[in-house]
Amino acid sequence: MAVSLWVRADDGCRLWAASLGTGDPLVLCHGGPGLWDYFDDVAELLRATIRVVRWDQRGCGRSQLRGPYSVARSIADLDAVRDQLAGSRTALLGHSWGAHLALRYAMEHPDRVSHLIYVSGTGIDPGRDWHPHYERNLRLRLGDHLDRWEELRARARTPSEDREQAVLQWSADFADHHTALDHAQRMATPWLGVNEDCNRAVNADVKKEIAGDLAGRCRQLDLPVLIIDGAEDIRPRWAVDSLYEALPDAERVIFPGAGHVPWVERRDDFHRAVTTFLVRRR
Repeated sequence: MAVSLWVRADDGCRLWAASLGTGDPLVLCHGGPGLWDYFDDVAELLRATIRVVRWDQRGCGRSQLRGPYSVARSIADLDAVRDQLAGSRTALLGHSWGAHLALRYAMEHPDRVSHLIYVSGTGIDPGRDWHPHYERNLRLRLGDHLDRWEELRARARTPSEDREQAVLQWSADFADHHTALDHAQRMATPWLGVNEDCNRAVNADVKKEIAGDLAGRCRQLDLPVLIIDGAEDIRPRWAVDSLYEALPDAERVIFPGAGHVPWVERRDDFHRAVTTFLVRRR
């Protein structure tokens, strides 16, 4: 059973965290922004050989509802989690927005990161906007649920309708439409709500960062990086090409038959890729 813990950030904000398993630490950074930790399956998958550290980002899930919300603030909070629960140096795994957070943390503190696992991120290329492709693919993947999703999206919602809208949208993140809604329902249980203020502020901050020279900073990153993608992610995978090309020590795995959450649809392959990378690159 995971041990629930509390981390105190340098400004006093209380962050929920949990630790499970034995072995070298791996800190997980969930996506969003504005969501909460949904890595139950990953923690169970890796616990036999890895000590998995999970946490809810500031203002999200079980953590204290408190700003400010920015990439810099998220990096500082992650540093507090690393310091208090993982030790002087740790491996990082980030998913979606969390992949960007883990990458940026490694840029700021390369001496505190042993390995970086970048899962289903959206790259660093300011010249190729992936959002229109995502919006088109989302609508195609929603299929018969599109009308209901658009209706909910267009108006004020009750908390239960917030969850319904999120479940419909998240269902598009899975490749197999027969099981997609069930997977999305699991991700939304328990429903801890979306911090929309956090989402807007951090996304705006990421957009500003992407406009800068992140590729140049990636070329200076001297640590092993594993990029994991699902081939059927509705976010186009070419968005990650420039990141892969910029990193001096990177390998990339693309799982066919998987969408944005590859550890759900390619469980064994995901486990093998992560553990092999962490052991082989010690």
